[in-house]
Amino acid sequence: MKIKTDEITSVIKQEIQQYSSALEVSDVGRVIEVGDGIARIYGLANAMAGEMLEFQTDSGAVMGQVFNLELDTVGAVIYGDYLGVKEGDTVTSTGRLLEVPVGEELLGRVVNPLGQAIDGGPEIRTKRTRPVDIIAPGIADRQPVKEPLQTGIKAIDSMIPIGRGQRELIIGDRKTGKTAVAIDTIINQKQYWGTDNAIVCVYVAVGQKESTVAGVVETLREHGAMDYTIVVSAGASDPAPMSYLAPFAGCAMGEYFMWQGKDGRTPKHALCIYDDLSKQAVAYRQMSLLLRRPPGREAYPGDVFYLHSRLLERATKLSNENGGGSLTALPVIETQEGDVSAYIPTNVISITDGQIYLEPELFFAGIRPAVNVGISVSRVGGNAQIKAMKQIAGSLRLDLAAFRELEAFAQLGTELDAATQRQLDRGAAMVELLKQPQYIPMNVIDQVLSIFGGTRGFFDNVKKSDVPGFEKAMLAYFNTGAGKPIRDELANLRSIDKSLEGKLKDAMTAFKSGWKAG
Repeated sequence: MKIKTDEITSVIKQEIQQYSSALEVSDVGRVIEVGDGIARIYGLANAMAGEMLEFQTDSGAVMGQVFNLELDTVGAVIYGDYLGVKEGDTVTSTGRLLEVPVGEELLGRVVNPLGQAIDGGPEIRTKRTRPVDIIAPGIADRQPVKEPLQTGIKAIDSMIPIGRGQRELIIGDRKTGKTAVAIDTIINQKQYWGTDNAIVCVYVAVGQKESTVAGVVETLREHGAMDYTIVVSAGASDPAPMSYLAPFAGCAMGEYFMWQGKDGRTPKHALCIYDDLSKQAVAYRQMSLLLRRPPGREAYPGDVFYLHSRLLERATKLSNENGGGSLTALPVIETQEGDVSAYIPTNVISITDGQIYLEPELFFAGIRPAVNVGISVSRVGGNAQIKAMKQIAGSLRLDLAAFRELEAFAQLGTELDAATQRQLDRGAAMVELLKQPQYIPMNVIDQVLSIFGGTRGFFDNVKKSDVPGFEKAMLAYFNTGAGKPIRDELANLRSIDKSLEGKLKDAMTAFKSGWKAG
């Protein structure tokens, strides 16, 4: 004979009512249903939405959080080993919202979304905690984004600049280099570590294989980037609630550093990379359907937009009164077959201040990073660039777009006039110039020198296959050779006036004639 759930529920309810009336408490309940990382609890009459719960299991306490407030029961998610929770277990409400440990002690560590070490190192003991879900700072507490966050990637820093406090989406199909862009950006912050401009990086891996995360950590360690990085990992084998929680936990850890500026401490800038939010949305959908929330488009619950908007709204450039700290967000979204008009991609595009779109066709054609300049955009634009970059890269996007059109036209086999041929050659040289190897971010002054050379025609008449070698030799000439005083002047001014432009042209002409002879 099959036992009905409502019969079990009624029996447990009677027991709890007797237990509660004897103790005269209302903050203790019992599990009446459990499975797949969620639990239904009877007896928590005073529970608040989002409150932390403690499940008393045979193997010890397990943390959870209130999700649904229903007529007689509470729907909760379980963080940790939900297989240890069983029907009839006691649940206690804590009266606190969910918090995670924050502080300098987390730097260089790999932690789970609850802030517990998972890298085999010693237990992490921090002095402070922060709530994972807070209301973002208001307009009065912020200021406009105008300070560059250098990624070290020429194609991005020149055409799709990112400012400190901005939210820039990295979007594209799987295996198009989305994580590589994020990792390059983290590695590039090494030049600022130990200065007043230092940036703490938080890399949040959502629903990824542990081996993939281990590879990322090893890459960061090789390049000396783990000193200023916190890795928050919710693995593919972890329950859905951990994937849901991970981005919020990473954001809270970054916010601690952002607010340090108010006390005059450094570092006061943070960068959060959420890799990726489409997996968080899938985890949230799973939890919501198990908790019987009504499904909407593509079976996602109606508040999935709110899930991402309340996370990304926390990216901020604080006002000077609040210390001038910043939290920059680089969310990652994976598309299916390049469909940027699907539900979750359009949601996140509408929340962020621009997107970097990586295209499979460009990637497989060997153009890496495979940034599609036409669809990619930054709504902060030139405000997030140094003046020198703004001066030379202004027309770069249009030039590349015109080159793509001409290239398609030239494939028809028509005879081209000299001016069109020159434009094609210039465009092809710029495409080659904007290619960049993985994990080798470039200093912004070197980027300016490269792009100046490309836009002023110094890469014309250089064979496509020779462009990387020519660029490398030219940068060596400016870093250690006869052009060093001119590079130093550019680094000090960070802008190009008439006099400096003349010096740069003369130096590049001298270098090119020598390079040809060599």
